[in-house]
Amino acid sequence: MAETSTKPYLIRAIYEWCNDNGYTPYLAVAVDERTLVPQEHVKAGEIVLNVSPMATHRLELGNELITFQARFAGVARELSIPVENVSAIYARENGHGMAFDVPRVLAVPPAAGEGVEPPAGPRAVALESVAPADPAAPASEPGDEPGPAASPPDDGAPRGGGAQPRLTRVK
Repeated sequence: MAETSTKPYLIRAIYEWCNDNGYTPYLAVAVDERTLVPQEHVKAGEIVLNVSPMATHRLELGNELITFQARFAGVARELSIPVENVSAIYARENGHGMAFDVPRVLAVPPAAGEGVEPPAGPRAVALESVAPADPAAPASEPGDEPGPAASPPDDGAPRGGGAQPRLTRVK
């Protein structure tokens, strides 16, 4: 019997930690043909989604698929995300969470004639906050797409001093 990946268990653990501490859990997802998300909100082959209980309906964090319903511009949509496409789960408020390697086939399509590396297992990376490059420019939020599932309401809550999360690989 093949060993089950730790990735879905880690996703569920970080999700529960976010909710237990009053944080908003966000998923960063590499989009491919198996990923059912609103394509109009996909940027550079990735989408960032608010998966908090207030932004989702019927959320299921399974071992193979993450499924839920969310509203985008007031329209309810069904989403289905293969767990292997999840590149990170983190708290919006402080950037703490976990990032994962996404198989190269999903992350960047290879050039013609280029070989494809075998998928790597999940590898944890630390999320650290960094100041925006231009202090006069507002910090962009990870879910700048419209709709409650992709962008949190502006509730005036602190955003960690205006810092943005940045992924740093931990080996």
